[in-house]
Amino acid sequence: MQYWLMKSEPDDVSIDDLAAEPQRAFPWTGVRNYQARNFMRDAMQVGDLAFFYHAGCAEPGIAGICEICSESYPDPTQFVAVDPYFDPKSTRENPRWWLRDVRFAGRGRYLSLGALRACPELATMRLLARGNRLSITPVSVAEWNFIAGQLLGRHDLTR
Repeated sequence: MQYWLMKSEPDDVSIDDLAAEPQRAFPWTGVRNYQARNFMRDAMQVGDLAFFYHAGCAEPGIAGICEICSESYPDPTQFVAVDPYFDPKSTRENPRWWLRDVRFAGRGRYLSLGALRACPELATMRLLARGNRLSITPVSVAEWNFIAGQLLGRHDLTR
């Protein structure tokens, strides 16, 4: 079991969208950073959990938890010429961009970026590192348990 943080703009897909259809698998499209792509393609496993982070909004923060529910597969948006995530150098025979599906796993109180920064227990978390812009980052077990305790009031959500 590994833990992750996955950023999404709530205008595209939000935790509310996942919560409204808890059994639906949502494809995590549009990742165009090689390191984040590699996390999804190579490191994530079905059953891993991720904090669902709202980015690009008035108050960024952790809004809930999602579960990785598929193996990796090519992101179809890379092949659609009118899609903002189109990649003309990617082909169906040799795709560059991969994704995983996620589904709703839980939600509690919203934890803003400011609230996360105020916690000395999270001082080394990748999300809070200077210059970090990755949309997907690993989360340590200690970070996971601390944040899950703050978010859901449960202090050990590891499986």
